[in-house]
Amino acid sequence: MKIADKHEKIVHAAIKVFARNGFYNSKIAEIAKEASVADGTIYLYFNNKYDILITIFEEEIGRIILKVKREMAKLDDPKEKLIRFAQIHLSLVEENKELAEVIQVELRQSSKFVKEYRNKKFAEYLNIISQIVKQGQAEGIFRKDVMPGVFKRAFFGALDEMSRFWVLSSKKKYGVNTAAQQISAFFLNGILSN
Repeated sequence: MKIADKHEKIVHAAIKVFARNGFYNSKIAEIAKEASVADGTIYLYFNNKYDILITIFEEEIGRIILKVKREMAKLDDPKEKLIRFAQIHLSLVEENKELAEVIQVELRQSSKFVKEYRNKKFAEYLNIISQIVKQGQAEGIFRKDVMPGVFKRAFFGALDEMSRFWVLSSKKKYGVNTAAQQISAFFLNGILSN
């Protein structure tokens, strides 16, 4: 088995174990068993459980950034870009509920992660939103007084809360597109120049 394959196998196993047991209640031995590797093999790739959690976050956010940037390149209208960004973000919960649970719940409960980790990839993800706002301002579509740095956090915060709610609830009352349209409309109506 190639090194990359084992690495990926361990990461996928960790997502399942963390989602099932919670990060704190998960043990390296359980991840190894789920990945069908020896306990010691895990330590060839990762320093500890926390290192696996960070890797999950970095690798997944990297994939999401690529997907979002590809989708943004297909669109010209900044209003459509914001709506599409919302659709992609919210669809992540449906695409992989276990991963969404790890990122939405387990990662946030790790005070070590929250205090110590400075993620450039996450900043890059948020900056996609501010780039859309800047484009809309340059084209006269969005108000000039809107601060992209404030907007990106507020918009992400709304999407993030919807995702968290879906991860923690047993059933959704509305679909991804409905929620994406609603949230985007709330924000777009606040920043349109006319």
